[in-house]
Amino acid sequence: MNLFGLNVPPLLLDLTGGACVLVSLYFLWSKRAVYWHWSNLSLLPYFLLFLSGGQWMLAGLQVTYLLFGIHGLYLWHLEARRARGEIRFNEPLWYGVTWVASLLIFAYTVAVTNFGAAWNWVQFAAVTLALVANFGTTRRWAWSWPVWIAVNAVQAVYFWHTGYWVLFALQFVLAGMSVYGWREWRRDEAREVAFA
Repeated sequence: MNLFGLNVPPLLLDLTGGACVLVSLYFLWSKRAVYWHWSNLSLLPYFLLFLSGGQWMLAGLQVTYLLFGIHGLYLWHLEARRARGEIRFNEPLWYGVTWVASLLIFAYTVAVTNFGAAWNWVQFAAVTLALVANFGTTRRWAWSWPVWIAVNAVQAVYFWHTGYWVLFALQFVLAGMSVYGWREWRRDEAREVAFA
């Protein structure tokens, strides 16, 4: 891909995005807000990678990830302040606002995608599952992890097809990390129920 006169190889974009995602998941396990920063950092190389390959839905997904990233970071901030008794906030508004924007972007990317190509249906499945998983992540719900594993499975097939080898291999690492994250978040939920 030619970026500001520089020829950036797709592999470099693939590696940069993957490294940021791995770091972000480490922080997501412990529900630390720095997760959102690393996750957001991964979006530019992936956006450029998918844009250069004409994968419009996956490129559009990076934009929705950014919306979820900004929203999730601020939502976690609001929830922390609420937990300390400092504020109350309009939960339905804050929990729903990103969904509207994300669904609009999703609708646009679906509209510009040619579904005559069978592989675009695989993109569609991956993006749909990722939107659901992202919503669960912003709410810190444990069920988001198995949905992420499903995303990894679908994307592994797609990335094998497109020849994005780092992203292909990364799906297996992410799925393993998601199993661990799911176990940790379920333990957290069990502790919260026990203390309630």
